[in-house]
Amino acid sequence: MAFGVLGSAPAPTRGVPTRLGRVLEPSEWAAAEIPLLNSPREVVTGLHDLHRPILATAVVGVLGPDERVTASASFQHTARPDGWELRNLLLSQLRRIIPHDLRRRRPIRTAVLLYYREGEGSWTEEDGAWMWGLRDACLLHGLRCGAYVTLTGAGWRILGEGRRGRRPSFAAEPASAARMTA
Repeated sequence: MAFGVLGSAPAPTRGVPTRLGRVLEPSEWAAAEIPLLNSPREVVTGLHDLHRPILATAVVGVLGPDERVTASASFQHTARPDGWELRNLLLSQLRRIIPHDLRRRRPIRTAVLLYYREGEGSWTEEDGAWMWGLRDACLLHGLRCGAYVTLTGAGWRILGEGRRGRRPSFAAEPASAARMTA
C-alpha cells in the first residue's frame, strides 16, 4: 500500500524539458498523417507576402478546400515554449479570424503554421511545442491540422516532410509584426 497525494508529480526542474509542456517529437508528428500541401511554395510565399513577419513571429493561415488562404493572422511569441500556452494563443487567433467548424462531420478547412526563428531548419523542442499547439488548436476549432513550416535565414522548411525552399527567408524586409486578413 502506498500513501501520498494521487496525481502528484515531482516538480520540473528549470531548463529540463518535460512532457507536461506538451511537445510532439518528429515521429509523433509523422504518425499524425498531416496532409501534404499541393503547392507549399505558393502557400509559404503568400503568407509571407501578406504579413512580412520578423523573428519570433508566427503566422497561422487557414486554407479552404482549394488550398487557398481564406484567413490568416500573425503574432509574436517570445516566452518559453509551452504547448498549452501556444495552443491557447493559436486558438485565440483562429477565433478572431474565422468561425469554428465544429458542427461539420469532417473538417473542410486546414490550418497551417509558419514560425520565423533563428537557427537551422531542423526540429527543436520549441518546434515540438508549436506542433502540439497547432494540432490541438485545430481539433478544438474543427479544422484539419496542416503543415508546420519553419522559416530561418536559410529559407523555409516543412517539418515532417523535408520539403524546403530558399525564398522567402527571415532576412526579407519586414513591414509589420501583427496583421490579420480575412
